[in-house]
Order: sequence, then structure tokens, then C-alpha cells
Amino acid sequence: MDFEGQRTDEKVIYVFRRHPITASKGILFLIVMIGLGYLPSLMWPNNEHMFFVWICFVLVGLIGLGYSYVLWYFSFYMLTNQRLRQVRQKGLFKKTVVDLDLENILSASYGQHGIMATMLNYGTILVQTSAGDLTMSMVSKPETVYNELGDAAHIARKTESEEENED
Repeated sequence: MDFEGQRTDEKVIYVFRRHPITASKGILFLIVMIGLGYLPSLMWPNNEHMFFVWICFVLVGLIGLGYSYVLWYFSFYMLTNQRLRQVRQKGLFKKTVVDLDLENILSASYGQHGIMATMLNYGTILVQTSAGDLTMSMVSKPETVYNELGDAAHIARKTESEEENED
């Protein structure tokens, strides 16, 4: 897999995202819009135009659901053999990218808090570096991500120390 800004000899190890439940705001919005669209037909039951009003509310709800999905889909984390990259889509036209070199990672930890997080297998991963902390919340399969991250950071530090010893 290739990506924009890829360095020479950089290989993608793992790509992961937040749990799909984070897009639940879009589903909730759709449900609310379906309910609101039904209210006019209760107030004017004999008006045949109320079905089209309901359809308009459902379409607005579907647009909100699509927007929520787009934000979820285009926000992801990428682990390569050299760095951890966080890409966050914050709106249709706003994106932020954060890169952490693996050799700068001091420690990492993860946790799953609550019965929902355990049942749906999502959690929070905290990556500590000399420059600051990166918190990745509601990540799917946090144990797998934690292990992949730990292995990649260990190999990166080992490779860096071997290169320093050659000099």
C-alpha cells in the first residue's frame, strides 16, 4: 500500500480506525429525522402531501448519516515501519495529520473501560513520546493495535541503535 508523503523504504504495517460505533451520531440523527418527519402527518392526517414531507425529513437524515460515515471512514491511523500517522477528517474540507516517529515512542498502554467497550471490543490507546502524548480513543481491537505498535516501535529502536553502532 502506498500513500502520499511516504518515505523511502517505508512500508505500511497496519491500518486501523475508530470503532464504527463512533458513527452512531449519524444513525441517531436519522432516527430523529424519521420521527420528526412523522409528526406533521399526525397533525394533518388527511393531507396526502405529508408523505412527501416525511420523505424530505428522511432524506435529510440520510444525508446526516452519510456525513457521519464519511468523517469516520476518512479518519484513520496508519502504522508503518518508521512512524505512526493519525489522519482525522474534521469536516468535509478540513483534515489534520499527525506523525510520530516510532523511535520517539517511550511507552504505550491501552484500556477497555466498561461492559460496552469489552463486548464491542474497542478501547483507548495512549502513546507517550518525548514530545507529548497521543490518545487514540474508541479504537477497534485495541489489544491487536497495541501489540502491533509495540512490536514496530521495538524494531524501530533496535534498527536505530544498530545504525548508531555502525557509525
